[in-house]
Amino acid sequence: MSQPFKKPNTQIAPSFSIFHFQLSIILLIAFTACNSGQNKKEEIKNIPGDTIPKAALSIRGNFSDQQLFHTDSSYIDSFFQKFPQLRSFAGDVKKFYSYRKYRFAWYDKDGLIEQADNLFNHLNNLGKEGIQAAVPYKDSLDRLFNDPIPIKGPDPDIEILLTAEYFFYAEKVWQGIPEKESVKLQWYLPRKKLDLPSLIDSLLKDGSAALFSRNYSYRQYNLLKAELQKYRGIDSAGLRNPLPINNRVLRKNDSAGIIHEIRQRLFLLGDLAEDSGKNLFDDSLEEGVKSFQRRYGLNPDGIMGTSFFRDLNIPVKESISTLIVNMERTRWVPATLSNEYLIINIPEFALYAYDQDTLAFKMKVVVGKDIHKTVVFNGDLKYVVFSPYWNVPASIMKKEILPAIRKNPDYLKKNNMEWNGNMIRQKPGPSNSLGKVKFLFPNSYNIYLHDSPAKSLFNEQSRAFSHGCIRLADAKKLAIYLLRKNPEWNEDKITAAMNRGKEQYVTLKNPVPVYIAYLTAWVDSQGKLNFRKDIYNRDQALEEMLIRE
Repeated sequence: MSQPFKKPNTQIAPSFSIFHFQLSIILLIAFTACNSGQNKKEEIKNIPGDTIPKAALSIRGNFSDQQLFHTDSSYIDSFFQKFPQLRSFAGDVKKFYSYRKYRFAWYDKDGLIEQADNLFNHLNNLGKEGIQAAVPYKDSLDRLFNDPIPIKGPDPDIEILLTAEYFFYAEKVWQGIPEKESVKLQWYLPRKKLDLPSLIDSLLKDGSAALFSRNYSYRQYNLLKAELQKYRGIDSAGLRNPLPINNRVLRKNDSAGIIHEIRQRLFLLGDLAEDSGKNLFDDSLEEGVKSFQRRYGLNPDGIMGTSFFRDLNIPVKESISTLIVNMERTRWVPATLSNEYLIINIPEFALYAYDQDTLAFKMKVVVGKDIHKTVVFNGDLKYVVFSPYWNVPASIMKKEILPAIRKNPDYLKKNNMEWNGNMIRQKPGPSNSLGKVKFLFPNSYNIYLHDSPAKSLFNEQSRAFSHGCIRLADAKKLAIYLLRKNPEWNEDKITAAMNRGKEQYVTLKNPVPVYIAYLTAWVDSQGKLNFRKDIYNRDQALEEMLIRE
């Protein structure tokens, strides 16, 4: 039950009417820079090759470093007895007011500052952020901002409530579920850390700062947020009932009554520039089909077959849930990464190499099958190993190699393997399971990147085949990229080392961060929304956590 506001026992300032500002509707779809707030149209870089216009700029702050109104630690304790649903923020609230010597933050001499209305507006629009949690004491906020009869005088309960609600907002939108919950989902990437009390205090001290103009989320967040609004619009229009497909296959130049419905759907999803309404499968529709297939990780052959119709018929509410789940994941990622790094997205079966925060190249990868899931974590790539041995893990030796030896005593010789102490290893060579080069970033999961002799696997659309390590479609390209700043290495020397048949370790002068992530929805460098199958069945578990929040 929400707690009504109570007037303090003693008047702490001359009585006055609180100014009510007109509520502004702010759509924070686009990223806003730390110095935003200027009333001019801008474009913000999000991912290499992609720009989006700002939909709106947040209200500039109107903060004053007032000295008149104060609270104290004991009053803050009593506040959380009356508002227990916000008690988890008590430590942050106390820390914040201790920074300010317990001066009020949301009042000036004229009443509540403009950013109080701004906070109320953002709390009312949490759904746009993909947040499903209810705002604590929402009815108390409604009375404060919607009651035509203003409360007289600065109220300490209102002051502390606004601060606690700000921390609630910041936690949900900028930080996400607690780290102990994301670890349960086997997400071991380092979580973003924000000192929220210090953050809000620094913003309030800056009279020109806008409380909500800064964004502390990974750049994908607002791209997915924009797509969430788009898909909710499609859902509201009620235009995405399943199409009756009856195992049909449609190709260019076919005619069918269902084609105009497919065309309409692809137009709504952004794969067609216009909807001609034709029932003919023409050139423009073929390009639209290919666009859809690329976005869903299908073979872009332009043919409407089983896989195409299956994904086209995914309920829009399911897509909305996928967007919300992945918005949550982007909250966990640090807002800025180092200038040079590698990202592997497991559901996409892809590696991205970045240089100076610009995409250098993208590469197909093979990841762990469901029974041998590739772990979501990060590390620093330090070593390139040419012509590597493959030290067979104990689990593979027990389950696969030893039974094979019992069936065929010549198994080791046939597969270029040898006993090495108590373990088995495969010698360097063209048939080595690690290929001709591997890349090590020491970690407790025994996961690394490596070449592979099984090149045909990279032609598959779904590439979850490994025992957990990550196989590279073009390992030589990655070796050239990593050693490009080493003058003693060039492409010819790298090729020779890969084919020498003698193991050679090379230590990188500057380790390169590697992030292994798990996103089933993201916006690519062309501004296109992509979806992939949840190969490890992790979306539903996260969605259930978010609903419980």
